[in-house]
Amino acid sequence: MWLGLLLSGFLTLVELNCENLFDYQHDSLKQDTEYLPESTRHWTRKRYWQKLNNIAQELLSTCDDGIPDLIALCETENDSVLHDLCKRSLLRNAGYEYVMTDSPDLRGIDVALLYSPVSFALIGSRSLRVMPVEGMRPTRDILYVKGRILSGDTLHLFVVHAPSRYGGERYSRPFRQAVAERLCQTVDSIRAASSDASILVAGDFNDEADGPIATYIGQHGLVNLTKDARGQHGVKGTYRYKGQWGSIDHIFGSPYIYNKVDTTYIHAPKFLLEEEKTYGGLRPRRTYNGMRYQPGYSDHLPLVVQLRRND
Repeated sequence: MWLGLLLSGFLTLVELNCENLFDYQHDSLKQDTEYLPESTRHWTRKRYWQKLNNIAQELLSTCDDGIPDLIALCETENDSVLHDLCKRSLLRNAGYEYVMTDSPDLRGIDVALLYSPVSFALIGSRSLRVMPVEGMRPTRDILYVKGRILSGDTLHLFVVHAPSRYGGERYSRPFRQAVAERLCQTVDSIRAASSDASILVAGDFNDEADGPIATYIGQHGLVNLTKDARGQHGVKGTYRYKGQWGSIDHIFGSPYIYNKVDTTYIHAPKFLLEEEKTYGGLRPRRTYNGMRYQPGYSDHLPLVVQLRRND
C-alpha cells in the first residue's frame, strides 16, 4: 500500500515531542508513578491506547501523499511503548521499524527514531551518554543512527532531548550546553572524516532558534533548517507557554542537506489545536489540562522537513 507513496521525490523527516508517552506499568527502577492507574492522573490502559492512536494519527497526518520516511520522537518511555506504537496502533500497517535509547533519565524518558525500511536501510545505531555537570540530574542519551537512503547516500541522524529550563533558563543552561557539546563532538568527527557528510539533528532542545544552545550547534557547521518554519491557523512555533509561541524543537542539517531542502513547516491542523481561554488564541491540544484528562495529543506540534531525493 505504502511502497509507491514512499518512493516519491522527497525524503520526509518529522520531529515530535510526544509529551509523556508512558505505558501504565510500573518500572521499579524509574520514577514513573505519576502515570499509573492508581495515580492522581489515573493513567489507565484505555487512556494509554488512546494516546498511542492519537500520536499515530498525528504522525500519519503530517504527509498528504504518503507517510514520513523518518520520525524522531522525544518523551517515549521504553521499548514496549515503541513496539505498541509501531506494531499495534494505527501505525501498524505503515511498516515502521525503530531504534531507541535506554537512558539514565530518572523518569525513564527516552528518544527514538522510527524509519521505513523501504527508504532507509539501517547500518547501525548507538546511544551517546551525556555526563552530568555540577547540579545536573542524569539526562536523556543522544541517539545516533546511521543508514543508507534511496539515493545511495549515507545519512547520519541524531535525536536529542535536552534538559528543560526547570530552575530558570540561566541556571539550567549549562545542562543543555553539556548535551550540545556531546552532540557536536560526534558531529565534528563525522565532518572531519567527510566534509560533505549528510547529517540531520532533530529534537527538543528547550532553546529558541536564536538562543545560546542553538547558536553553539550552528557554530559546528550545522544549519537550522526549521528556523523560519510556521504552521496553519497562525501558528508561529511548536510550543506555547503563557500565550506566547516558541520554537524549542529544531531540525538542523549539514550544508549538503541544507541544499536539498524543499519544504519545512510546523504541522498544525485544527484537530491538533484548542482554544486557550486564559491568554486567547490557539495552543496544542495536550493530553491533560492541569490534572484534568482530555483525549488530546501533545503540548508540542510536529516539525516537518522535506528533502529532494535527487537533484
